[in-house]
Formats: sequence, C-alpha cells, structure tokens
Amino acid sequence: MTPSLNSIMSRLHARHLRLLIELDEHRSLLGAASSVGLTQPGASKALQEIETTFGTVLFNRTNRGLEPTAAGHCAIRYARVVQTDISNLRHDLDAILRGVGGRLAVGAIMGAVPLLMRAVSQLASIQPQMSFEIIEDTSQSLLAQIESGRLDVALCRTSVSNTPQLFSSRFVQDETLAVIANIDHPLKHAQNLNLADLAESRWIVYRANMPMRVQLEREFHDAGLRFPLHLVETTSILATLSLLQNSPDFVALVSIDVARQCAMNQQVRILPLTMGSVSDPYELVTRKGSQATPAMDKLAELLLSHGAHHNDS
Repeated sequence: MTPSLNSIMSRLHARHLRLLIELDEHRSLLGAASSVGLTQPGASKALQEIETTFGTVLFNRTNRGLEPTAAGHCAIRYARVVQTDISNLRHDLDAILRGVGGRLAVGAIMGAVPLLMRAVSQLASIQPQMSFEIIEDTSQSLLAQIESGRLDVALCRTSVSNTPQLFSSRFVQDETLAVIANIDHPLKHAQNLNLADLAESRWIVYRANMPMRVQLEREFHDAGLRFPLHLVETTSILATLSLLQNSPDFVALVSIDVARQCAMNQQVRILPLTMGSVSDPYELVTRKGSQATPAMDKLAELLLSHGAHHNDS
C-alpha cells in the first residue's frame, strides 16, 4: 500500500528530490552524490530513505548502473516538476520584490511559431523586464516537457498524446496549410495548381504519423495519386528553407503563417495549391492542475485574441 500523504510529506526533503534528479542524470550513486554534495555512503542512505518513504524500490542496481523502475520514473518526473515550480517561485518572488516581470518557458510546434512570436513580442513590450525561454519542437516532445515541468505552456496538439487527460487545453486557431517552393520553381507562373502537378516533385515533409504528414498522405490518397517515395523528412524550418533555396525542384508543406513570413522575406514563394483536408487545430496546452501565473494568463489572452482574429479573417 502506498504511504499516506502525511507520511510522505513528513519524511521527504528537498535534498531527496535533488538526489532523484541527479540519479536520473548520472545513473550512479557516485556521480549523483558529488552533484548534491554528499558522500557515496550518504547518497546510498538518502536513497534508502526515499525508497522507504515511498514504500517501493525506485532503482534497480545493474552492471550498467542504477536503472529507474516504473515507480522511479514516476518519482523522478514529479521531482523535476517540484524543482521547476520552486525555480518559478524563486523567479516570481524576485520579480515581485523588484517590481518587474518574471520568467516564462513556452513552446510551439513549427507551424505555430509565428503566432507565438507575435504574442511573446507583445508581452515583452508590456513587461520589458520579463525573461523567456522558447522551445520549438514536435507536439509529442512539447507535451512531455509540459508533463515534466520543463515548460509552462505550449502551442501544440494534444491529439498525438496517449494520455491527453494529463493536460488542460484551449482551442486557439485552425491550421491552414500551404505549399512553398524556390522562388524560381518551374511552376512559378502557374495561376492554379492541383496535387497531380506536384506529384513528381521532391517533397520535404514531417516524419510519418505526424499530423501534417498524415494530412498530406490523405490528400494524395484522395486524389488517387501515389505518395512520393523519395522524401526529405525534417521538422526544421531552417533545413527546409535551405533545401528549397538550393534546389528549384523541392516543395514543402508548412502552415500558412510560416509560408507568409518566409515569402514576405522573399526566401520562397507560395504555390497556388489549395489543400482540401482539415488539419488539427493549435491548442494552448498546460499541465492539468498547474497554477497559472499572471504572465501565463496574459500570454494566453494575447494568443487567444490573435487566434480569434485569424479565424475571423
């Protein structure tokens, strides 16, 4: 039986949480002990105290070092959440004492980056003393970072998660997709294109099973066309732009916001191809049960207002 909350709270100390995190990083008592300022016997004793507190084994001792059990992974995840919350507490207290902003860790999938940057720019102008950490990654990775407490909030999709109940999410806006290409693409003068016109092109796409890739595969299927065989798979907009600029034959599927920003800077051109299927919308995602800070609330307000304007236009 799992010990009571009162039992855990009376026995668990901050040094225990630090040790759990360092054990996950080093996978050895010696390395973890050094990081938290303990001797190896001291770290061994502290680990025994932690396992006694939780009433279960958290690490298996193997010839490769310490391997977390399922319970160990769970304890480590929450130790990181507590550490992040305390770090945020420290920043927010410092901000209160100095009468200035604070710190916000935010993430976005590639297509939502322009939307997030507009909101962050506005928030930075409203609160110039505020610090930001900005992560661009896949929805799956961003959700994992929200769950572990590494991110406060992200613009992504909970539809890719096997555990969507762990998150709170709000609709921000639908995603409209566009096809971009080199400014000297052979079809640059075309007035209207269909997918068959680009069937033999070299496509830059997301990895299999990701929403944007699934949508493109659906488009080809619905058009009765074979999906291209020789693909370049990347989630990097910099890699995508470099490939497009170096080869007039490549095309790429991106969000309309990304396409417009790149075309505005004359890095690429948007091809006149309309996609028929609908992509999953962007969501503003936080960890369920987490406490929103004033900065998170203001960012959410800005994002939702941008999203409402986009959906009305």
